[in-house]
Amino acid sequence: MKIGKGYEDRYLSEGEIRDILTEALGQVAVEGEAIVVVIPDSTRTAPIPLMFRLFNELLGGRVAKLDFLVALGTHPIMSEEALNTLVGVTAEERATTYQDIGLLNHRWDLAETFETIGMIPRTEVETISNGMLSIDVPVTVNRKVLEADRVIVCGPVFPHEVAGFSGGTKYFFPGISGPEVINFTHWLGALITSMEIIGTPRTPVRQTIDRAVSFIETPRLFCNMVVTHRGTAGLYVGDYEEAWPEAVALSSKLHVKYVDHTYKRVLSVMPRLYDDIWTAAKGMYKLEPVIEDGGEVIIYAPHIDEISYTHGKILREVGYHVRDYFVTQWDRFKDRPWGVLAHSTHLRGVGEYDADTGVERPRIKVTLATGIPKEVCEQVNLGYMNPDDIDLDGWRDREDEGILLIPRAGEQLYRLKE
Repeated sequence: MKIGKGYEDRYLSEGEIRDILTEALGQVAVEGEAIVVVIPDSTRTAPIPLMFRLFNELLGGRVAKLDFLVALGTHPIMSEEALNTLVGVTAEERATTYQDIGLLNHRWDLAETFETIGMIPRTEVETISNGMLSIDVPVTVNRKVLEADRVIVCGPVFPHEVAGFSGGTKYFFPGISGPEVINFTHWLGALITSMEIIGTPRTPVRQTIDRAVSFIETPRLFCNMVVTHRGTAGLYVGDYEEAWPEAVALSSKLHVKYVDHTYKRVLSVMPRLYDDIWTAAKGMYKLEPVIEDGGEVIIYAPHIDEISYTHGKILREVGYHVRDYFVTQWDRFKDRPWGVLAHSTHLRGVGEYDADTGVERPRIKVTLATGIPKEVCEQVNLGYMNPDDIDLDGWRDREDEGILLIPRAGEQLYRLKE
């Protein structure tokens, strides 16, 4: 089943979104079921308040139980106030109108959250990774989706540095996954490199994610949205194999911008959607393909004063490095969380490391113009710029000079024209 529509030149009205969802949910026998709706956290642009209201309206009288589970991956646990804001309700509405509706964090920090549902064997891992990795990968997932009668995944689709494109099954792994699949898929993506993966629909990482999801027996329905900060351009509801590719096709047109030449300096202005470098690093991932060798990307976010709320301690110890810095010293780093190492390489970008001399040669320079002090930037092997010294007007309309300003970075991928 696949129901939906999308446009390159306009946005769906609320009425159109309602009609698509009404038709799709009308074809699913949900009567008396316990439903879990998996949704993104606040680091993704998406009309979650609208979708929350519509799911309650369209399912409320049909299902026995309706819960919303926030796919945090390993992002910080959201407060009750933040959860209310995410779905667009007041504390009073939460306590009255929606008192029977569960609104839950994915508690990735608690062992009791998870249940082991399978194992991706070493031989299969070797095939998927083209021989780059050879380990058995346990598959653990939030037990709430196993206890439900049906899971509805509702989230946006964007080009993504680890999976190629986000959305779809990615809301299970890493969205509500245990650490094993998270660490494996992120490190596999790092070995392939973000430059190679980002904006590619079918990747070894996506293949691994889909294989992990195959162990989940709970019936699934996918609501794939294609959005910008201006509105929802597409909504495709149905089976993953049919609905997600439609969203990817539209995202490929709306979220990928092709340019004629590379740039020597790019200023990525990060919106408040991102509150640490762990998430704001998208301002580098999405621009790396169009920065010339020896060029620089500057992540401009005066509001950010943390490397990572979840993984900051480890990143301060490890720092940011190119992939081969870790690969050639694997015995030294193999016991660190692979997902954190992957983030390190993604932000540092493509480059070389000479194990004999200890010299690291990143292809481009990565500079933080944030509230993070200079000594911390230097500690983690990143450049520093005082954000107070940056005049945004001075960066505008200088593309002919090789200087590019991205006023709202993080969700649009830049690529060179063929």
